[in-house]
Amino acid sequence: MNAPSAFEAFLAFEDEKKVLVEKDTKVPNAVIFTFNKEDHTLGNLLKHQLLKDPRVLFAGYRNPHPLEHKFLLRIQTTGAITPAEALNEAIKDLQSELSLLEERFKEAVRERREE
Repeated sequence: MNAPSAFEAFLAFEDEKKVLVEKDTKVPNAVIFTFNKEDHTLGNLLKHQLLKDPRVLFAGYRNPHPLEHKFLLRIQTTGAITPAEALNEAIKDLQSELSLLEERFKEAVRERREE
């Protein structure tokens, strides 16, 4: 087959940037972030977390092509916060939520073992 190995799609190379930032010139307070070597999992998590913030007017992502392992995340804010700041806050909030989920999961496993 001509298809590359599945794991090669997610290998990061030194000359490749993980996230590229491009200002969206069509609307105010909007930025398009390109996440290389990522897929729908992270895109969907970030989009939903961003939409919880009332200062974010729009958050959406798309995968340009099924064989390209990247997604484009577009964020538009009210102007009270920059799109980059909104993204950083969303990432921190997600880390906190996932840490809490991990903690609760480990606690539930300990309780099951004690039974």
